[in-house]
Amino acid sequence: MPLKTLIPLFIAMPGMLFLALSIVWLLGGSVPERIMAWITKAAYSLLALLAVIIGWRMGAEGLHSVRVILGDWFTVGHYGYPLSLLIDRLSLPMVGLTVVLAGIVGFFSVRYLHRDPGFHRFFLLLHLFTFGALLVFTADSLDLLIVGWETVAITSVLLVGFFQYRPEPVRNALWVFTSYRVADLFMLMAIFLAHHWFGTTSWEGMFSGEWPGCQSQMHGAQGTVIAVLLVIAAGGKSSQGPFWGWLPRAMEGPTPSSAVFYGAISIHTGAYLLLRIEPLIRQSWIATGLIIITGLATAFLGTLVHRTCADAKTSLAYAAQTQIGLIFVEIGFGWTTFAVIHLVSHAVLRTLQFLRTPSMLRDYHRVHAAAGGKVSPTGSQYESLLPPAVQLWLYRLALGRGFYDAIVERWIVAPVQAVARWLAVFEPQPPKKQPAANAPAQAAESTVS
Repeated sequence: MPLKTLIPLFIAMPGMLFLALSIVWLLGGSVPERIMAWITKAAYSLLALLAVIIGWRMGAEGLHSVRVILGDWFTVGHYGYPLSLLIDRLSLPMVGLTVVLAGIVGFFSVRYLHRDPGFHRFFLLLHLFTFGALLVFTADSLDLLIVGWETVAITSVLLVGFFQYRPEPVRNALWVFTSYRVADLFMLMAIFLAHHWFGTTSWEGMFSGEWPGCQSQMHGAQGTVIAVLLVIAAGGKSSQGPFWGWLPRAMEGPTPSSAVFYGAISIHTGAYLLLRIEPLIRQSWIATGLIIITGLATAFLGTLVHRTCADAKTSLAYAAQTQIGLIFVEIGFGWTTFAVIHLVSHAVLRTLQFLRTPSMLRDYHRVHAAAGGKVSPTGSQYESLLPPAVQLWLYRLALGRGFYDAIVERWIVAPVQAVARWLAVFEPQPPKKQPAANAPAQAAESTVS
C-alpha cells in the first residue's frame, strides 16, 4: 500500500472506531468490557505497527517528509479549506508517541475502570482524543490543525468532568473549558490574520524548506503579530504563563486520562505548535522573549508549588508544568532538536509516574519505614542559601499557588459577572403570573374540606 494511502487510513482509524462505538451506544447497545478491551488492544497494536511501517518506509525510501493532499473540504471564492496531511521529522515522533502512550493507557484503563458506570464513555473519549491528537500532529495547515486542537480540547474537558455526579469535577471542567476558549481566540485571530495578510496558513506557504531547517516567509510586523498570537494560544494549551492555573484543576479526572492528557500528549501540543512555527518565532525578538519569559516564570512557580502540594497527582501536574516551561525556553533559544528529545522523554516519564501514583505512594511509605523514618527531604541545600525571611515568603507564595485563583476571581471573574448583571437590566423580563381572582376563595374551600 502506498504511503499516501496508508497515512490517511492510519489517522482515520481511531476516528472510525469512535464513530462505530458511538453508533452502537446511541442505538441503545452495550459493548461488554471484555470485548471493549480486546478492541482497544487490537486497535492500538495495529496503530503502533502502522507507525513503525510508515517510519521504516520513509527511511528506506530516503524521504524526509510525505505530504498527502486530499483536496478541499469546501471553497468560497478564492478561499479553499485544504485537507492536507504532513508526516516529517517533527510529526513522526509525535505520532508514534501518541499511539504508544494512548495504547498503554488504554490497556491500563481496562482494569482501572472495571465495572465503572462510565467505562464505555471513557473509551469513546480515548479513541476520539487519539484521532484529534493525530490530526494535530499531521495537519499541514493551521486550518486543519485547529480541528484536531478543538477535538483534543473537548475530550479533555469531558474527561475532567468524568465523575459528573460530584460538583467539584464539573466546576473544574468548566474552568478548563473557559481557559481553553480564551486561548483559542488567539489562534483564531492568528488564522484570520494569516489569511488576510499572507493568503495562506499551510506550512508549505508559511515556510520554505523542510523542518528543522526551514525559513519563515512571513516577515515584518505582520509576521510578529501572528507569532505572538500563536505563542499565547500555545501557552493556553500547555498551561503556561497566565493560563497556568487550570492544570491542577484537571486532576479531577480519572488517573488514566490525567496520564495521557496532562502528562503525555495534550499538554505537549502547545510545545509542538511552537516547534512547528519556530522559524516564524526566531525572526521576532518579541515572540522569542515572550516564550522565554513565560517558560521561566512558569517553571519557577511550578517548582515552588510542586514542593508544597499535599497530594501526588497535583504535585505531578505542577512538575509537568515546570518541565514544559523549560521546553518553552529551549524552543525560545532555538534548541529544537533538544526540545523534541526533552518533550518525548518527559511524556514517557510522566505517563509512568501518573499511572504508578498509588504504587509510588506505597513504595515511598515502605522506604520511609525501612529507613526508620529518616528519609531526608530534597532541596534543603538550596533553601539554606536564602535568608529565612525570603524562605518564608516563598513558602507562603507556594502554599497560595501563586495566588492565581484569587487574582483571577477578583480581577477577571468578578468584573465580568458585574458587567453581566448590569447588562441583564436591558433584558426583557418575563411577565409575572397574576393569581386568579377566585384563588383565595378556592384556597378557603380546600381548607374547609
